[in-house]
Amino acid sequence: MKILGIDPGLRTTGFGVIHKQGTKLTYIASGTIRTPDADLPQRLKVILTSVGEVIKAYAPDCAAIEKVFVNVNPQSTLLLGQARGAAICALVNADLPVAEYTALQVKQAVAGHGKAQKQQVQDMVQRLLALPGLPGTDAADALGVAICHAHSGEALSALGALAPGLAKKGLRVRGGRLIG
Repeated sequence: MKILGIDPGLRTTGFGVIHKQGTKLTYIASGTIRTPDADLPQRLKVILTSVGEVIKAYAPDCAAIEKVFVNVNPQSTLLLGQARGAAICALVNADLPVAEYTALQVKQAVAGHGKAQKQQVQDMVQRLLALPGLPGTDAADALGVAICHAHSGEALSALGALAPGLAKKGLRVRGGRLIG
C-alpha cells in the first residue's frame, strides 16, 4: 500500500510518500509545495494543483493529512484551514480515502511522545525510513503523517470492524477511541 502524507501550510505544504508492506515501511518520495507571494485564491490554487500532480506522479492508495490546531492567532488558523481544505479537495478529487491525524498523534507515532520537537521528528523519520540524510522539516512532518497512518490505519480498521458489536453493548468508537 502506498500512503501519501500531507503537512498543510499556506506558504509551504509538505508531502511524503511511503510504501507499506506488512510491517516494513519504505521511502518513495517527499518534498514541499511552495506558494508564491500572491493573494489567497492563487495560493490555494497552487496547493490544489500541486497536490494533484503529486497524486498523478506517485499514484498513492490512500492519504493522510494533519489536522489544524487552533493557533493563538485566529486569522492564521483560518488561513491554515483553507490551505488544508485545498489539499483535501485534491485528495478527494482523486478518489483517495483520507485519514486525519493531530500533530500529537503524529509525534506519538513517530517519536514516541506527543511533545517531540521538530528535530526529533526529523531524526526519527530518517531512522524509520532509513534515509541517507535528514528530510526538511515540512517533508519530515508529511512523512510522519504517512508513518502515523501506516501504524494507525490497521488499528482503526480493526476497531471499525468491531463497532457494530460494541454498539450493541452501548459502546462506540470515535477517533480510534472507545467511548461508553
